[in-house]
Amino acid sequence: MTTVESATASASGAAATDRFQADKSPFAAVKDVPKDRVDTLAHEVLSAVHATIRKHQVTYDEYNALKAWLIQVGADGEWPLFLDVFVEHAVEEVATAHRKGNKGTIEGPYYVPGAPERGAEGSTLEREESGTPLVWEGVIRSTDGTPLAGGKVDVWQDDNAGFYSQFSEGQPEWNLRGVFTVGDDGKFRIHTIKPQPYQIPHDGATGALIEAAGWHAWRPAHIHVKVSAPGHELLTAQLYFPGDDHNNDDIAQAVKPELMLDPQEQPDGSILVQYDVTLDPTS
Repeated sequence: MTTVESATASASGAAATDRFQADKSPFAAVKDVPKDRVDTLAHEVLSAVHATIRKHQVTYDEYNALKAWLIQVGADGEWPLFLDVFVEHAVEEVATAHRKGNKGTIEGPYYVPGAPERGAEGSTLEREESGTPLVWEGVIRSTDGTPLAGGKVDVWQDDNAGFYSQFSEGQPEWNLRGVFTVGDDGKFRIHTIKPQPYQIPHDGATGALIEAAGWHAWRPAHIHVKVSAPGHELLTAQLYFPGDDHNNDDIAQAVKPELMLDPQEQPDGSILVQYDVTLDPTS
């Protein structure tokens, strides 16, 4: 019996919400934020909303449609999806502006901690995949050029149909996910497949906004990665491929020139990419 892969907005949204609530401690991290900062941020966000209403003479019908939409986003469990697609890129730019090592970008809603350890070299495939085989070679270094022994490369990506394991039916739990731990030389070698562009789930509330605004829901092909090492800042990034139709109009606005790979086709039709990672020491 063949299981057909599928992913609806409601199912993906619910999974992303569950993961966020289980894996993050957002309120604990900001419990000591001064009240005057909360006051400033809340007032400025609300003032921007008020200014938009006044500038564009928003009607009660439009206001009530907004309320109904906000309620539906919550009911569909799509707040992680919506915020990660439309807001996170600005937060990431502010949070990492000081770094001298590799550039990062958004995490997105599909990260799952606890992926299997696969050594310094290994494969993320847990079934036969129809996509183009790809090998990513690299070295984890500090900003002074020193290889970082014990560094970890945590990767995840979609399959050849554009779906992520644990956020769609039909894939092994940890397919196309894995943690690669480097030795003294800082080197890693990851065997996977070339990812595919995909549309974010758009049959729910987020999709309703996309359709109403005349936008598209596409993300370019990318490999997600979190790179860490003792005494260094965590790098979260996505690596992209030249020539993708949506590199210049990514709905999540997460593409940066520094994250573009240089894939080299091999005689057997596979792809080799070489991309090193430089991490900033913690202060």
